[in-house]
Amino acid sequence: MRALPVRIDAVLVQALIAAALSFAHLHDLALAAGQDGWKAWAYPVSVDLLLVAAWRRLRSGGAKAAGWCWFLVALTASLGANVATAGLLDLDDVPDWLRILVAGWPAVAFLGGTLLAHGAPADPPTGERESAPGPMAPEAPSPAPELPAAEPEPAPPSTPPVPSALVTLARKVADEHRARTGTPIDTSTLRARLGVPLPLAEAIATHLT
Repeated sequence: MRALPVRIDAVLVQALIAAALSFAHLHDLALAAGQDGWKAWAYPVSVDLLLVAAWRRLRSGGAKAAGWCWFLVALTASLGANVATAGLLDLDDVPDWLRILVAGWPAVAFLGGTLLAHGAPADPPTGERESAPGPMAPEAPSPAPELPAAEPEPAPPSTPPVPSALVTLARKVADEHRARTGTPIDTSTLRARLGVPLPLAEAIATHLT
């Protein structure tokens, strides 16, 4: 059976390398500040968890100010450990102020994690939640709408007056049509030949009968 090829994501590999180095630097700094044993390993875990909690708050879209605040606090702790262990600090002679910062970090991380985890708006109490709609009572049948009163039919338009000259021309056109086709001219053809509106063509046709 042929094995599926494993796709290596360069960005993921880079992130793992960076996380491992930062983890080691935080451990070394905590160890140099007097936090030995399991406590030295707990410090980098605490910093990384605070970073993750702040990033999740930023991704959630709510209370971004708090998310950015604690993200910068955790990022500063991580970057500070990286810089301090890069040869700029004598790990055999750590200053007192740095020991104080390392010793006070658990309280800061606990406060930040608590605010990020429980600072989001909680669900409304059960009593304030909208209750599920119960069965709806049958509605009474509405009365049938009244039909509008019938409007009176408009009176037929009066026959437009027809000039006698136009009647004479129409007779000539009708005679030519009968001589050519053998049938009397219809109103549509008369209208087209004379170029007049349909009502006027109908009035002219009444004079031809």
